[in-house]
Amino acid sequence: MDPNSVPVMILMSLIGAALIGTLMMTNTALAGPWAKRKITAAFTDRIAVDRIGPFGLLIIVADSVRLLSKELIVPEGVDRPAWDLAPLLIASSALLGFAVIPMGNGLHLADPEVGLAYVFATASMASVGLVMAGYASNNKYSFLGGLRAVAQNLAYEIPLILTGASVVIFAGSLQMSEIVAAQSQTLIGPLPSWYAFVNPFAFALFMIANLAEVGRNPFDIPEAPTEIVAGYQTEYSSVYFVLIYLGEFIHIFLGGAIIATIFLGGPAGPVLPGIVWFLIKIWGVFLFTQWARSAVPRVRIDQLIEIGWKGMLVLSLANLLLTAVIVGVIA
Repeated sequence: MDPNSVPVMILMSLIGAALIGTLMMTNTALAGPWAKRKITAAFTDRIAVDRIGPFGLLIIVADSVRLLSKELIVPEGVDRPAWDLAPLLIASSALLGFAVIPMGNGLHLADPEVGLAYVFATASMASVGLVMAGYASNNKYSFLGGLRAVAQNLAYEIPLILTGASVVIFAGSLQMSEIVAAQSQTLIGPLPSWYAFVNPFAFALFMIANLAEVGRNPFDIPEAPTEIVAGYQTEYSSVYFVLIYLGEFIHIFLGGAIIATIFLGGPAGPVLPGIVWFLIKIWGVFLFTQWARSAVPRVRIDQLIEIGWKGMLVLSLANLLLTAVIVGVIA
């Protein structure tokens, strides 16, 4: 078969998308019901799940059966189209972002010239899903969660993108493969020229803004359990709750994939295959988010907005300007 023919290209694209989707869904299934509990237990001196299967791993199957077998309850007065579409949008928007993430040799579904802009655009679509879930639920707690999600995403997406733009200035391209290739040299001795080492200030800013984007402490305001029950997801059950829960963890891994690509050299690393290094890096980011969830207290909504607009935005603009000046002088 001609590899350049349209039917073969479509078939290979579908196979590649299925492989990448399965890989990330497997990581999410491992992280949500099992790893999250084990990590939180380790931070709080507890044992967590250890009775169902070896190391408690069969809790993944047990939780899946438990959640999917529950009745799907539709409250009265919901805006049904928006209420139905919100969980699908939250989960699918993150999966779309993995299409342009280089995961290793040959594991790269697409490599457009605007790859970084594309992945930011698809990730931000989840904000629309959160708003839809909040206002369509006909519940004041859900509505408050949706409003907080809007405020939080507006306050932190701009610093996130501006910090990513500073990496684009260094690399000279929005193409993900070019950004990874620009980090393939050494900085000092054996130290790689990853942008986390070249510009640690930008790396720290991006990590903090990413916590706000994926809704982890201290920025889990849209679903604060002690304040608004469960926020935008209050009225969801059964498979719809599973989709929202799944979308939350897929977004955490997408944030880790973006960080690994633009700051940590993508799949680059010694000895081990690229895909192994890629998974190590995204799980490292996941571990950081779970540490923040266990160790950092939640801020108030007014403090969250103030940190975003008065702190993160100013610092990200300063970082962008300084990066531009440095690259201009060097060039």
